[in-house]
Amino acid sequence: MGLLKRAGDLVYTFRFLKLLTTNFEDTEAFKLGLIDKKGKRLEKPDTAEERNAYTPFHRLVFNIKKLIPGGKVGSYASALYLIKEQFTISENKIVEGLNKLGVDQLDLLAEDSKWFVLEDGRLSPGDYKLMNDKVLNSTCEDIVRRKDYVSVSEDCFPVGNIFGLSIYEVTHKRTNQKVYTTAGELMIWQK
Repeated sequence: MGLLKRAGDLVYTFRFLKLLTTNFEDTEAFKLGLIDKKGKRLEKPDTAEERNAYTPFHRLVFNIKKLIPGGKVGSYASALYLIKEQFTISENKIVEGLNKLGVDQLDLLAEDSKWFVLEDGRLSPGDYKLMNDKVLNSTCEDIVRRKDYVSVSEDCFPVGNIFGLSIYEVTHKRTNQKVYTTAGELMIWQK
């Protein structure tokens, strides 16, 4: 990997983590009236200044930020994994960025739930409810809500991991789109 690419990865990592830890009220998008104090978009950006304050990168980070109520680790892990995949940032760069911001990665670790995990590492197939809000993997739209239903296929093995937590890709039933989750974010769906 070239020096320029590594430097770019690090810049995006820091930029992501800085924006993630900035209050919505302190962002330029809020000051321009594009988002409210909870990060919800109020208006589409029209001017060049507004487009610079609310780019697709900002939308992604704001939507991921909304997924971390009270710093729930499972949601945080799947959100960081989404960033890792979208921007091809290594976990080491994420750790480096967290350290620069004074966040200890050990604070993010939790005992990973194995409740729905089979012996071979797959998630048990079936339909579940989500415990946290999510964003769609493909568009990063924040339309997946807590208690929405997801479907786990027969061959749902981990697609990766971050900070030792296995990440799975499941299908959001309402949109038929993929979302990342941890086993700990799933609730059994009783018909």
